[in-house]
Amino acid sequence: MSPLSSNAPHGQSPLRTVQVLGGGNAGSSAHVRSLAEGLVARGVRVTVCAPVEADRAYDFTGTGAAHVHVPRSSDPASVAALRAACADADLVHAHGLHASFRAVLALGGRHTPLVVTWHNRARAEGARAHLLRLLERRVVRTAAVVLGTSPDLVERARRTGARDARLAAVGLPGQRRTPDPEDPDRLRSKIRAEVGATGRPLLIAVGSLDRHRGYEVLLDAARAWRDLDPLPLVVVAGEGPLRPVLQRRIEDEALPVRLVGHRDDVPELLAAADLALLTSSWESRSVLAQEALYARVPLVATRVGGIPDLVGDAAELVPYGDPQALADTVVALLADPGRRELLRERGVRQAAGWPTDDETVAQVLSVYDELTQPRPLA
Repeated sequence: MSPLSSNAPHGQSPLRTVQVLGGGNAGSSAHVRSLAEGLVARGVRVTVCAPVEADRAYDFTGTGAAHVHVPRSSDPASVAALRAACADADLVHAHGLHASFRAVLALGGRHTPLVVTWHNRARAEGARAHLLRLLERRVVRTAAVVLGTSPDLVERARRTGARDARLAAVGLPGQRRTPDPEDPDRLRSKIRAEVGATGRPLLIAVGSLDRHRGYEVLLDAARAWRDLDPLPLVVVAGEGPLRPVLQRRIEDEALPVRLVGHRDDVPELLAAADLALLTSSWESRSVLAQEALYARVPLVATRVGGIPDLVGDAAELVPYGDPQALADTVVALLADPGRRELLRERGVRQAAGWPTDDETVAQVLSVYDELTQPRPLA
C-alpha cells in the first residue's frame, strides 16, 4: 500500500511533506492553502514554510498543517530556518521561483526529492532578468519534477533544462463561492450604484496596478469609447505602484475609469458587471478569467501565455498592447446581447472541464508517490 494513503499500514509513518511559499501572489498562496487542506485530509503530514503574514492571511494552520515562519528572503538565516524545517521531510514542494531557489539552497547536500510548481513567470529587465534566468536554470535542473500551471510554462521549464516537466492540474480554490443569493438583483443594483454605474454598462478589471497588467492600454481603449451613449464605466480593483500615474491620466483625460483599490468582494463586483476585462502582457491561469467564466460574465482578454488554453472559445481574445482592437471588441460585444449570452453558455461548459480541488490534490499525490516509493532492486 502506498505511504500516501490515509490508512497507512501498521508501523508505517505517514508521508512528511514541506510546502515552501515565498509569500507571493494570491493565486499561489490560495493554492498552497487548498493543497495543504487536501493533503492533510488524506493523512499526509504537511508543514508550510512561509512568512508569518501569509499564515495570518491564508490560515495554513487551520487546515491541520504546521507552519514555520520563513521570511521572503534568501539570506543565510532564512535558508537555515528552511533547512531545519526540511530536516525530516520525505519530500519538499516549492511554489514560485524565489521559494524554489531557497528550497534548492536549503536542500544542498541532501537527497530529499524536490517538486517545484511554477504559477507565474518571473518578470524583470536588464541585469535582474539575467539573474532570474540563472535562478530558473539552477532550480529546474535540481528539481525532480517541475509542474507548470500553463503549457508555455511547461515548455519554458523544458527549454531551461528540466528533467521532468508536466502540466499542473490546478483548481481555483473557492471556485464555487457566489454572492449572497437572497436577492441577487438587489445586490447587483447596490454594487452598480456604489461604483457609479447605474444606467450604464459596467466593465470590471481586477489585478495589481503593475505595468504588466496593461492598464495603460486599457485607458487608451477607454478614451476611444468616450462618445458611446450610455458611456461604459471601467472599474479597476487592485493596488500597486502605477496608481498615481493611472489616476493622473484618468483625471487629465476625463476617462470613464475608476480605481477602487483592493476589494474583498470581487465575486460581487463580477456578478454586477456586464463584461470582465483582462489586459495583461502575460498570464498563466488567470484567477480573474476563471472567476469571470464561473460567474457567467463575458470576458475580453489578451491572447497571451496560458489564456487561450484556459478559456478556449469562451472569451473574446485580442492582441496585447492594441488599444484599438480592445476598444472595438468591447464596443461590439456591448452592442450584441446574443454574443454575450453565447459566451456565458460557453463559459459554463469551459469551466466544467477545469480541474477540481480534488483532482489537483490527486495529481500532486501521484507525483509524490512516484518520488517516494522504494525502487525495486535491479
